Amino acid sequence: QVQVVESGGGLVQAGGSLRLSCTASGPTFSNNAMGWFRQAPGKEREFVAAIKWRDRTTYYANSVKGRFTISRDNAKNTVFLQMNSLKPEDTAVYYCALDRLSRVVIIPTPDAYEYWGQGTQVTVSS
Repeated sequence: QVQVVESGGGLVQAGGSLRLSCTASGPTFSNNAMGWFRQAPGKEREFVAAIKWRDRTTYYANSVKGRFTISRDNAKNTVFLQMNSLKPEDTAVYYCALDRLSRVVIIPTPDAYEYWGQGTQVTVSS
């Protein structure tokens, strides 16, 4: 049974930084992607960034490219999302999720991901 747990959300002023963590437990993962998604009130869940477990391939949404960095510590089964230069429009519940398959490419849509965390709130004040 795979479990995914996020942490690190909070309240920050615009221009500030936060680091989110996501730890996965359960069966070992081949080269599955671990992704971050976010959902603001009244909006659909959207892709933020993802990293493949073994080969470090990363993929970012255009809206966060250059501001957010995804990384992972395989020894701790943990993925990090470093968020810099935060904007009020980054306010959302952030979810971590594990792709159900080990794919050649990263799929930036929620339906490819089977195991989800409970979410962590990120609020950016103006």
